[in-house]
Amino acid sequence: MAGLGVYDILRRPIITEKGTAQLAQSKYTFEVDVRANKHQIADAVETVFKVNVTDVNVSTARGKKRRVGRHYGTTPDWKKAVVTLKEGQRIDVFEGV
Repeated sequence: MAGLGVYDILRRPIITEKGTAQLAQSKYTFEVDVRANKHQIADAVETVFKVNVTDVNVSTARGKKRRVGRHYGTTPDWKKAVVTLKEGQRIDVFEGV
């Protein structure tokens, strides 16, 4: 995919109660570009954070229907990736949460 650079794939970290509990297992959750696949996500995390990725699990969330006044619309679809790192490695962005 020519249009996606390494820094375009990772959108933001997802910090939830479940995600914080998974930090002990070296699992980190990110919102990623909908067009990205597992190999591109692993390469992006390894390049940006200088870590070794062992596994990537992805899921796509469909957009929800919303209403503003009398107008209806939908929120955009988005993709979530749970990245497992090599034992003993960590990403400092999530620390101290």
